[in-house]
Amino acid sequence: MKELLARYRAVRQATDGLAAPLTPEDQVVQAMVDASPTKWHLAHTTWFFETFLLVPNLRGYGVFDPAYGFLFNSYYNAIGERQPRAQRGLLTRPRLEEVLAYRRHVDAAMDVLLQGPAMAAAALVELGLNHEQQHQELLLTDIKYLFGSQPLRPAYRVVPSRPPTPSTPLDWIAFDEGLRTIGHDGNGFAFDNEGPRHRVFLGAFELASRPVTSGEYLAFIQDGGYESPEPWLADGWDAVRAHGWEAPLYWRKTEAGWKVFTLQGEEDLDPGKPICHLSHFEADAYARWAGARLPTEFEWEAASGHPGLSSLLTGVWEWTASAYLPYPGFQIAEGAVGEYNGKFMSGQMVLRGGSVATPPSDLRSTYRNFFPPAARWQFSGLRLAR
Repeated sequence: MKELLARYRAVRQATDGLAAPLTPEDQVVQAMVDASPTKWHLAHTTWFFETFLLVPNLRGYGVFDPAYGFLFNSYYNAIGERQPRAQRGLLTRPRLEEVLAYRRHVDAAMDVLLQGPAMAAAALVELGLNHEQQHQELLLTDIKYLFGSQPLRPAYRVVPSRPPTPSTPLDWIAFDEGLRTIGHDGNGFAFDNEGPRHRVFLGAFELASRPVTSGEYLAFIQDGGYESPEPWLADGWDAVRAHGWEAPLYWRKTEAGWKVFTLQGEEDLDPGKPICHLSHFEADAYARWAGARLPTEFEWEAASGHPGLSSLLTGVWEWTASAYLPYPGFQIAEGAVGEYNGKFMSGQMVLRGGSVATPPSDLRSTYRNFFPPAARWQFSGLRLAR
C-alpha cells in the first residue's frame, strides 16, 4: 500500500497546487451552470474519499461535517439529495478555510487507512484518484471560463512570452480496411466505459497527421463560416443563432487583430496552435467546409499508435463523430459508483486524446471523454478524417 499512499499524497497535493494561485473570492464564484467553483471541486473530491472509502472501511472514523454530504455530492442519487448543480456558487459557507481543513481531516484519515493492512478497496482508491485528476482538469477549465468572463481578463498564471508556434504541414495517413480491436486491455487503470475490449470493422480511411490550427480555422471564419447554414448540422446552426456565435470561445476581434484569452491572460492569436474551445457543432461544420469529416472514435483509437501522427499531447481534446454509447457487453457496476459513467450515455459526443490541462496518466488511446455537442468551455478541437 506504500505506493498507493504515495500516489494519493501526490494527487492531493497537485490539486492544492492548482488552487494555490487563486484568491478566496476566485474560488467561490460559479460562472455558468456547467462550471463549478474551485472551492466546490476541493470539497467534492474530498467528499468522494470520505463517503466511499473512509466511512465504510476505517473503523472509528468521524465524519467531518454531516452537512457536507448534501453540499458536495455531485450526482450520486444512491447517496441522497444534494445541492442543485446550478446553485453551487451560492455556497459562501463553509468558508474556504473550512474546506481546506476538511481536506486535511480526510487526508489524515486516508493516511491511516492506506498504511493499514492491504484492503479490498484499493481499486476504489485508484478510482478516487483518477476522479480527482478529472476534477483537476475541470478546475482549470472552470477558472478559465470565470476569468475569461471578466472585463479585466485576469491571468491565472504568468509565463514568459513565447514565440509563435511554427506551422507544420498537414499530411494524410492512410489506413486499410479491416478488423480492429478497441478498448482497454486491462493493464493498468481504466474507467469502466473504456471496455469491454471488442472488435470493430473499419472501412479504409485517412486521418490528418495533426489537429486543425487556429490559422486554418480563421480561414473558415473569414469565408463566412458563421454566416451561412450550409456546413452546419441543424442543431448546430440553431446554436449559432441562439448564442450569437461568431468565433470560437475566448476569441475577440480588435482593431489590432484577433485576440485569444488563455490561462496566461489575453494574447495575440497564434495561427500555428491547435484550434481550441470549439463545440462539436463547430468542429463538424469546419470539417464539412474543409471537404473532410470528423473521425469516428474507433478510427481515432485504431490510428492512435501510428508514428506519422502527432502525439496525444497536442493540447486539445479532439471531437469525434461518435455518440457516447456503451461498448458491447458493458455492465454498469453495482452501487453508487455505477453512476460514474454509464448513466450519461445519452445526448453526448466522444472526444479523444487529451489537453494541456489533462493529467499525464490520463493520456491513453482508450480514454473516452464526453460532453454535449454544444459545450465549448473545455479544451476541445478537432482532427480531420476522410
